[in-house]
Parts: sequence; structure tokens; C-alpha cells
Amino acid sequence: MKYDRDRHYRRSIRLKDYDYSQEGAYFVTICTQERRCLFGEIHEGEMLLNAPGTMLVNTLERLNQRFPEVKIDAHAVMPNHIHGIIWLVGAPLVGALDHDIGSTTRVAPTLGDVVGAFKSITTDEYIQGVKILEWAPFSGRLWQRNYYEHASAMKNP
Repeated sequence: MKYDRDRHYRRSIRLKDYDYSQEGAYFVTICTQERRCLFGEIHEGEMLLNAPGTMLVNTLERLNQRFPEVKIDAHAVMPNHIHGIIWLVGAPLVGALDHDIGSTTRVAPTLGDVVGAFKSITTDEYIQGVKILEWAPFSGRLWQRNYYEHASAMKNP
């Protein structure tokens, strides 16, 4: 198929010129590819996690081990997506003070770094669950290519 800009161009859903390593709260939603229900089911209004759903929660709650600058707040796993509030609380200063300009280097993950790591880790663990624990297989990708977010200027409590 010949390239058609109108058909093949992926428009970013991120805020233009926004610094996604900036401190604050981010409400994030990540959906499974094809909206496949893989993480449990809703029964009488309550979400009942299955083993893959529990794995998602455990991975989310361990993200601050990989990113000490990140705190995970309220979160909810649904059958085909996950919601969470991710706080970027600022990176520690590293390196020596540059006396000429009076600055230091700040190594801060972006929201995309955190979401990307979550997707990668959970995909690897899910694949192992399919192979070893007979979890429901998925075709192609576990997660949709993008994610939804809402940035808040609130500072960490």
C-alpha cells in the first residue's frame, strides 16, 4: 500500500511543548490491544482480578523500585485496561555542581519512560504466564500502542 499522509500519519495525543518529566500527578489509562478482557471480570459490580490482573497490580506497586522519583497512588485494574495516578516527585540531583553556571544535572524519568517500563515488564511477565501458567494468549501486542493521560499541576502531598 502506498503511503498516504492522511491515513498513515500518527497524530500525538500528548500536550504540545509540555514537559512530561515535570513534577505532578498524572492520571493514566492503559488499554489492552483490541480491548481484550484478560485481567479478570466484573461480578455484581465488583472487579474480580485473575492471576494476570494481580500481576499488573504487583508490577505497578513495584515501579518505584525502578524509578525512585515515582510514587503510585490510587489505581484500578479493569478487565481490559488499567487506571492509575502516577506522581512524578522529582529526581535527585546528580553530578558535581557546575561552578561556571551554578547548575547541576537532573535525571528525571518522563511519564512515557514509566508507562513504557510498565508495559514492557507486564508484557514479559504475561508471556511467561501464557507459557507456564496457561494464561489466555494474546495475538500481536498485549497493550495498545499509546496511553491516555491527564496532567495535573498539583504538587506531591
